[in-house]
Amino acid sequence: MFSLSEIPQTASTLFSAYSTLAGSMMLLRSFANELIPQQLRSYLCTTFYHYLFNPLSNNLTLVFDEWSGMSRNQVFDAAELYLRTKINPDTERLKVSKTSRQKNFTVSIEKGEEVTDSFQNVQLQWKFVCKEPQNNHSGEKRYFELSFHQKHKQTVICYYLPHVVERANEIKQEEKVVKLYNRECPYDDDDDGGGGGGMWGSINLEHPSTFDTLAMDPELKQMILDDLDRFLRRKEFYRRVGKAWKRGYLLYGPPGTGKSSLIAAMANYLSVEMKDRQNDGASVGSNTKLTLSGILNFIDGLWSSCGDERIIVFTTNHKERIDPALLRPGRMDVHINMSYCTVHGFKVLASNYLGIKGKSHSLFGEIEGLIQSTDVTPAEVAEELMKADDADVALEGLVNFLKRKRIQADESKNNDVKGEEANEVEHEKAKQLKTG
Repeated sequence: MFSLSEIPQTASTLFSAYSTLAGSMMLLRSFANELIPQQLRSYLCTTFYHYLFNPLSNNLTLVFDEWSGMSRNQVFDAAELYLRTKINPDTERLKVSKTSRQKNFTVSIEKGEEVTDSFQNVQLQWKFVCKEPQNNHSGEKRYFELSFHQKHKQTVICYYLPHVVERANEIKQEEKVVKLYNRECPYDDDDDGGGGGGMWGSINLEHPSTFDTLAMDPELKQMILDDLDRFLRRKEFYRRVGKAWKRGYLLYGPPGTGKSSLIAAMANYLSVEMKDRQNDGASVGSNTKLTLSGILNFIDGLWSSCGDERIIVFTTNHKERIDPALLRPGRMDVHINMSYCTVHGFKVLASNYLGIKGKSHSLFGEIEGLIQSTDVTPAEVAEELMKADDADVALEGLVNFLKRKRIQADESKNNDVKGEEANEVEHEKAKQLKTG
């Protein structure tokens, strides 16, 4: 302690020391302003105050916005699916949804909720954050925050996030349904929104057609399956040879030969999304919305620029009316003739509609002979088989139908022959009159 007699002397000493310090500080500041750039001075001040008032943290937080520019953030979508399988028992709020056309409930975490996860002994904390729109022109901002100890940064980025994306893809495949897309569709079963007032909507394609139920010759059926499988596994081959990874199929034949059923079977086999045809039976001409130039530009331009696999199926009842420019390889690579019903096709239909599997029926021989000599479509055969639950009654009805159809075909053929003969007679008479 100092005595009262020392106060004046001490105060004088302190004032002298303060003056010296202040002068030194002014000299140093002037020196720093002269030698250190302004940007560097600003950075040093900011860093100093940050460490002074914000102690160092051992945690690192990664942020995954819902959108990456104009495209959806793949990691956000993957995390949304992945975290459905990691919901903790003590989670207080969950979001549950189900549309009228969905089969199962969708359960996900609500905004503000947190989910813990563990990966290779690394503890991770997820949080779903939603921010209200700032104005009428902006929407709600949604993002995930992932926090963990910063020493695990390499493990999380290089191994954990790829694991999340891979697991999300597996969940997609497990839950995937085939969707049929169409313009101005009133429904939309997509979990990520869309439809409603948009230009495109979708419904679940629940067409039961499969390759097992198709009334096709087994050789043709196997050829299509082999071609699809070979196309799907040759991504690197297409890239190596410099070709777009796409495949075009042309299905042609009379109405009722199973073209639509084959498309549905292909979609179910691959579990792919489908676009609906806009103008059924529309031809390519100057008075239609579609032009040959527009179709070629789409196939060779936009469609060929897509990085992922693309399969497009063309159908027509009259192949001869299609411009040869569309028929060449690279646009319509595989041409499949959907012909009239064959004996094998009839047996498949009999199995599908009447349950006659692995055994014959007393009427099979007669029916097979009629089918071989009559042009009848699988759709016509199926319609006859649906008219009765009793197999005997249904097959008898099919026999009578095939007989009537063959008689009609013979009469039509005879009329054509008579017409040709009459035309020849008239031609000869006109020729005689002219020469006489």
